[in-house]
Amino acid sequence: MEKRVLLFLFLAFLVMYGYQMLVVRQSPAPARTAPGAETSQALSGAETPPGEVRQPESPTPALPSVSVEVGETEERDLRIETQTVTAVFTNRGARLKSYRLKHYLDQVGQPLELVASFPVPSTLPFSVRVDDPQVTATTNQALFAVKSSAPPGVISGPTRLEFEYRDAAGLGVTKSFVLEPTSYVVTFDVAVKLGDMALSPIIEWGPGLGDEGSAVTGQYVVKPRALLLREGERSTERFAASDVATTGTHKGVFQYAGVDDHYFMSVAMAQGPLTVHYRSVTIPAAGDAKAPARELMAYSVDPAGDEAVRFYVGPKDFDQLSSISPAMVRAIDFGLFDVVVVPLLRALKWIYGYVGNYGWAIILLTVAINALMFPLRHKSVVSMRRMQEIQPEAKKIQDRYANLKATDPAKQKMNQELMALYRERGVNPASGCVPMLLTFPVLFAFYALLTTAIELRGAPFVGWIRDLSAPDPFYVTPVLMGITQIWQTWIQPQTGVDPAQQKMMMFMPVIFMFFFLWAPSGVAIYWFVSNLWGIGQQYLTNYLIGPPNIRPPRPAAERRVKQAGSGKTDAASRES
Repeated sequence: MEKRVLLFLFLAFLVMYGYQMLVVRQSPAPARTAPGAETSQALSGAETPPGEVRQPESPTPALPSVSVEVGETEERDLRIETQTVTAVFTNRGARLKSYRLKHYLDQVGQPLELVASFPVPSTLPFSVRVDDPQVTATTNQALFAVKSSAPPGVISGPTRLEFEYRDAAGLGVTKSFVLEPTSYVVTFDVAVKLGDMALSPIIEWGPGLGDEGSAVTGQYVVKPRALLLREGERSTERFAASDVATTGTHKGVFQYAGVDDHYFMSVAMAQGPLTVHYRSVTIPAAGDAKAPARELMAYSVDPAGDEAVRFYVGPKDFDQLSSISPAMVRAIDFGLFDVVVVPLLRALKWIYGYVGNYGWAIILLTVAINALMFPLRHKSVVSMRRMQEIQPEAKKIQDRYANLKATDPAKQKMNQELMALYRERGVNPASGCVPMLLTFPVLFAFYALLTTAIELRGAPFVGWIRDLSAPDPFYVTPVLMGITQIWQTWIQPQTGVDPAQQKMMMFMPVIFMFFFLWAPSGVAIYWFVSNLWGIGQQYLTNYLIGPPNIRPPRPAAERRVKQAGSGKTDAASRES
């Protein structure tokens, strides 16, 4: 009985792991057209006729010769620095050129860039698009006049950047950006007029996020995808680039809508109705024909009104998101047990505040969780020991009915005899698995936390482990985890005698060790410490309850006599 329960729990973990790895964590690549065709089409936002390969557009297409009334003659950059980001805007189109996060580094130790840059021309964030292609080209390539800029140094309060362009053809465009000193929110406002007619601009966010410098790789990484949360809903919608063909456009009121990857996101937060359009972008590798192309997501938003739109461009950090809105934290995919994950995250950060190292914080929190679960696991082991003690008698009963088919009515007599044996010995077959099942939500929640929390990104532990969100480079912790898992399985009470089940249970830790070779090292450390605790608790429980008292099976007639003397009337005694 208990062997089947443990086998079920192992298989349940494998199913959840497989779902997370194959469905949630990975996004199938969209179908490709001719090389370069999809890339150019996605970047330009235009349709490519069947069979035609669109060539990359010129970075600065020729604009009609129109007298500029408000603008500048030279392209220049404007830098604004907050406590969290360093943003660079260009006056060509009044767009965002660079957006580096100060507190998150790339693989070479530089502030992480979130504006994607590619070997082909791409749409910079805060480009705008209208129905007239010529007006769109002029708006994104004209040299805007800078009406207000940021002061030098780190800003201490909300700071506004204003750009304006106007020409003799009647085209007038104004753009303004407001950056806040301690957050990742950018408030964007745009107005486009052609003569006396106000146009409705669509705001573009270029291909994906520029998180190509992330140290996180492998099957645990979330590839760029779309995400949105509708007003009044609690569940965030997420879909991959391959789904854009059927779910590319969404209309409604959204608490947020945009794109994300494993640790970062860019989303729009509008007050009123919004139309969001997604498109997949395939970026060929630069200079290496054999390198895989990058699959990204781009999005554009079309607000129904003329109010400013707030954008959050930054990390999926729980505290940062909750400071904006409680709904924003749902952008973090904590999985099925998110209610449990949040307290665990709070506890992990609280411990980190004292020890100053997330590796030790994981170890201490793992010990604390297992200590709280000690009574449940102890009860489970005691129940398993009782089941182990009656296994010879239970096996004797099962052997007598082994030749009967499962549909044979006489097979029910076996179950009746087994239940009579359980009652006689005071054993509840479910009492061993129920306590263990109660611990699994916490274990799975902690697992989800360690594979999702941005706090572990780039966090060192000791020695060779320099990033708890990356796999162990020398596979030391996964191997130790596998060895301790085998040890723990070996010393558990043997409640089943099926050789096939026993081999399967001993083989499961080897499969686990193989999976954990590419798992974040923080997860491997957590599982390794849990195994060590389980081994120690098993030896302590064995010491407290003593060796198993396994009785030899009695003949069935002897059990029936005893039951008759005690006044019990079960199926076996009625037969006698």
